Amino acid sequence: MVDHTADTWRPDSWKDKPVSQQIKYGDPQALQQVVDKLCQLPPLVSSSEVDTLKARIAEAQAGKRFIVQGGDCAESFSDCNADAISQKVRSLLSLSLLVSQKTRQPITRIGRIAGQYAKPRSELTETQGETTLTSYRGDLVNHVHFTESARTPDPARMLEGYSYASLTLNYIRSLLEAELDELFNLEAEVNSLHDLAQQKELHKSLRNFRDALSLFHQFNGKQTAHRNLTEFYTSHEALHLHYEQALTRKANNARWYNLSTHFPWVGMRTVQSESAHLEYLRGIANPIAIKVGPTVRPQDLVELCRWINPDNEAGRLTLIQRFGHEQIADKLPAMIQAIQDADIRVLWSCDPMHGNTQVSANGYKTRDYSHIQSELQQAFDIHQENDSHLGAVHLEMTGEAVMECVGSSYTVKHQELGKAYTSLVDPRLNLSQAFELIDSLTLSQSKAFSSEQKTSSNS
Repeated sequence: MVDHTADTWRPDSWKDKPVSQQIKYGDPQALQQVVDKLCQLPPLVSSSEVDTLKARIAEAQAGKRFIVQGGDCAESFSDCNADAISQKVRSLLSLSLLVSQKTRQPITRIGRIAGQYAKPRSELTETQGETTLTSYRGDLVNHVHFTESARTPDPARMLEGYSYASLTLNYIRSLLEAELDELFNLEAEVNSLHDLAQQKELHKSLRNFRDALSLFHQFNGKQTAHRNLTEFYTSHEALHLHYEQALTRKANNARWYNLSTHFPWVGMRTVQSESAHLEYLRGIANPIAIKVGPTVRPQDLVELCRWINPDNEAGRLTLIQRFGHEQIADKLPAMIQAIQDADIRVLWSCDPMHGNTQVSANGYKTRDYSHIQSELQQAFDIHQENDSHLGAVHLEMTGEAVMECVGSSYTVKHQELGKAYTSLVDPRLNLSQAFELIDSLTLSQSKAFSSEQKTSSNS
């Protein structure tokens, strides 16, 4: 690790560090012109919104709130339209309502939206036949079409990404002013799932989600409920550092904020010690998240947390665990113990998606619902057994009528994956599968939050 005491950070100090998943542009001058233009554009979110989210995360660290983070693996510019945006917002709001019913806790919703336009890749090139081109890196970088011109990184796409993110955020804010019954109207999504395959069985929790809305009103009252439900935050992976740097601004409190999003995170491919991405994240005032997988050693994690959050500030740091259902029981307890022994404040979140990816025989990337459910169930149990607290879940999910993850009571089969597979990169849960996943955690959640009343670890 670098010297924790050195105060050498600036928005572009990441350029002095090794950059994983580097985007290679052919024209440095064109890149600089785009960055200069982005620096002049208005921020997309406010520092006060960022600070409010940090306070919400601190509450979740203390066991007084639960965080639901979800959305697309990779956003497409073409999805910047009223129907697609409202579908994403309604889906996450409705799912969070079920989570609130199960946990008996207030919920904060964070969408993977309005900026999830850049993607890391295991392989930086892709070969089809005898042709090898740059991998698709998200719409912020290049186009998914497999042609040389489409796959050539174009810095002007960052300006497009800014525009689409701004339009998306504006529409989300207008949506959240609507009546609750309109916000929670999932009739179109439910009908689409039925139309996709008549023999598929929607999970009962999706069919009956209006009961959860009624219960929410009963607990909170309609005015309070509407105020709570209009609190919606955005997140994306802080992968493209030129874009993130250009939208980093100093607030009146003299702190630097990434104002392209409320909640940036760093993934497993860019979390290495001394990395440019960690250098960037350590200097901004946003709450940030770090993906933690089976290759991370507990003591290295402790050192990383101390470097990223040297003042041990509440709400600052979230650890998104993603081990896979076969490794979580072996890897997670030691990490929990190391964080507890070091008395480090973190919010633990479970991403049960990324450790369970497989390739089907017909060539589609997929995830088995039973593996996703197993990892999330184990996560709650392991935290409870170790006097810890799992306070968040991170899902790749969609309200679209898709069949990308196999299994569940919706009975998606491997041979059906080509029938309704629209994800640009990784497979997502459809709405029935997402509701079933949360509903399956009734006993686990009940035990976890009963235990939380006795102890509030990492708070």
